[in-house]
Amino acid sequence: MGAVKSKLAGCCPSRCVCCGYHRSDSYDLKDLPRPPRLDDSNNVIDGTRQGVLAVQGIDFCIDSNGENHHTNKFNLMTRDVDRCLVVRRGQAFKLDILLNRPYDAKRDAVSFIFYVEDVEKRGPSNEASAAVPMLEKGSETLGSWNAVYEGQIDSHLMVAVTPAADCIVAAWRLDVDTKLSGTGALSYTHPRPIYIIFNPWCLNDSVYMPGHSHREEYVQEDGGLVFRGVYNRIKPAPWNYAQYEKDILECALYLIREVGKVKGGARGDPIRIVRALAAAVNVQDDNGVLVGNWAKELSDYSGGTHPLKWVGSLAIIQKYYEKKKPVKYAQCWVYAGVLTTLCRALGIPCRPVSGYDAAHDSQGSLTIDIIKDENGDTLEEFTNDSVWNYHVWNEVWMDRPDLGPDYGGWQAIDATPQETSEDVYRCGPASLRAVRDGELQRPYDVSYVFAQVNADKVLWKYSGEIQPLKLLARDTISIGQNISTKAIGRMEREDITNLYKYPERTKEERDTMEKALRKSESIFARYYLNDAFNDVTFDFELRDDIKIGQDFNVALHIKNRSTINEHHVKGVLRVDTVTYTGVTGDGVKRHEFDMKMAPEKKETITLPVTFNDYYKKLVDQASFNIACLASIVDRNFDYFAQDDFRVRNPDIKISIDGKPISRQEFTVNVKLENPLPIPLKSGKFYIQGPGLDKQLKIELSENVPPGEFATAQFQLTPPWAGRHQISAKFSSKEMHDVDGFLSIMVAPPASNGVS
Repeated sequence: MGAVKSKLAGCCPSRCVCCGYHRSDSYDLKDLPRPPRLDDSNNVIDGTRQGVLAVQGIDFCIDSNGENHHTNKFNLMTRDVDRCLVVRRGQAFKLDILLNRPYDAKRDAVSFIFYVEDVEKRGPSNEASAAVPMLEKGSETLGSWNAVYEGQIDSHLMVAVTPAADCIVAAWRLDVDTKLSGTGALSYTHPRPIYIIFNPWCLNDSVYMPGHSHREEYVQEDGGLVFRGVYNRIKPAPWNYAQYEKDILECALYLIREVGKVKGGARGDPIRIVRALAAAVNVQDDNGVLVGNWAKELSDYSGGTHPLKWVGSLAIIQKYYEKKKPVKYAQCWVYAGVLTTLCRALGIPCRPVSGYDAAHDSQGSLTIDIIKDENGDTLEEFTNDSVWNYHVWNEVWMDRPDLGPDYGGWQAIDATPQETSEDVYRCGPASLRAVRDGELQRPYDVSYVFAQVNADKVLWKYSGEIQPLKLLARDTISIGQNISTKAIGRMEREDITNLYKYPERTKEERDTMEKALRKSESIFARYYLNDAFNDVTFDFELRDDIKIGQDFNVALHIKNRSTINEHHVKGVLRVDTVTYTGVTGDGVKRHEFDMKMAPEKKETITLPVTFNDYYKKLVDQASFNIACLASIVDRNFDYFAQDDFRVRNPDIKISIDGKPISRQEFTVNVKLENPLPIPLKSGKFYIQGPGLDKQLKIELSENVPPGEFATAQFQLTPPWAGRHQISAKFSSKEMHDVDGFLSIMVAPPASNGVS
């Protein structure tokens, strides 16, 4: 018994001497059923079965179970009242059961009846319920439900319960049935549910992920980065996932059950669950979480929050779960941030991924067809294909038993509503192995993801209805650049392009593309020959790191490489604003040129762009498209080139006073310089950080003059020790999409010397 006492004390160290309950109890005296009345012979009276073992309460050992299952940060486990146990399937958790008398293995039988809370009809033991008799240690069955006797002290019975490694992920209810040999039985129903989620630590769970640092980053980390910008000027932006906070896990389960309509055992299948969540995060087809909006004008976002103002997922999911109505508004990184939160809350390893020059192949041709007129304007009425400056989607980690062992690992999913999959706006899970190898017929949506990162971009010139389209260029390398995600354990970018495709210009990449084209069901065989001609070359020159508010120059270098031939060159150089989805906005500036190029002559055309030229024409993320459409008149050769460019917004500087300590308030300072030659009006900071259960908004009382600083100060109280992220956004009438972040280590509270 001494060894047993030691073991039990390690699980529940703080027994109350007055009543025998543990101070970490998940039960309260007011919640307990009235204990049975006993006579002098310890028999139960008042009409109940005599002598039957009676459960008076259950301690869920929340502290120790939470630590062992990596669930101790969930709000359900830490809130002041009605704490609920959150555990991972396939792994044992401890129960301390308070009985009316000591358990006697020779006389008493104890069984545990688990059943999914929301299932009305259930059998004695099926996918939504499990009848689990208590067994002696060593009698359990690997991979299935088990309840094992661990020992007892007085009337406290210790049991280790293991949910099946493939059980339904949901809120489960628990009944404890007790039976006395030859006499009868009693049943106890616990008043609160147990939440069982996926387990990446369990070898038998289909989401098992090897590597401590990988699980820490892709399951446990509650903050991170998403990458935006353009391929040559990548912008990291902070995002708080907040998967442990109030209502997040409950909302994830609600979306699976009520919005995704996932039934029965499919609620334990991560393939079915992530496919349902990819649809449930957008409002299309159902009453999903987010309404998308890609309008150019700020006034078009009335009635909601502009996507650039969200700091993280918390406010979005809490608002949705409270009202059960879609939240306005989202663009791709918002969908991806929310989907990351939901997957991590459920225990599915997940990360957001950004791809640059990402293709939207609307016709399944594996080519992106861009048609230009003689002025270089895109004729969008001829095709729905587009190339986004960047696109953010997700990856989840899991086995793919439907495809075979070679196709497990990272899977691409996407909640941004672009194209339908089985008549629903969702995408994936698509095995990255299948994408890289061009296995387009593998489920789900491999063809779409393949085109997104590896399509050929074909540029055409339209000269009139009776003229054939003329091929300007066939670009096989620009689509799908710098595919990025946050590095493990560092606030830096990791390039994962090699997971999606073989290196550009290699034989493997071209062979894969040709294999994919052969398997595609809709191939456009319309390649018009364009005379090979490379005497005259054109190159852009763009200055790096132009801050918003500054002027900049675009330079086009033209060179006649022929040593004997003169060429007549004419064309237009233009700068246009552009949304990140590739939609051209207002023209900023253009310059037409017409010149004779003598042999070996070089010319540079410089187009100066001032702040006044571009400021009032900027659209959402301060991006521009630089384009040149030129003709070599004497050779009837057309040339088109374009590049992306953005002016950089300033960063918010975040600092803290002192060393942050768990459960102790500390001060945070935020500061932002106004880089514009005009004042910033109606400025607001939006903050998310440790201890904030809602997004904090701080409104500035005064305008910020040019060159001066907007500042604010606030307090945070981190709920636990470890790494945390503070994220800030700033918005004013004159400047948007400004953010900053700070990663901090919070120390545990100092010991007070009491043992």
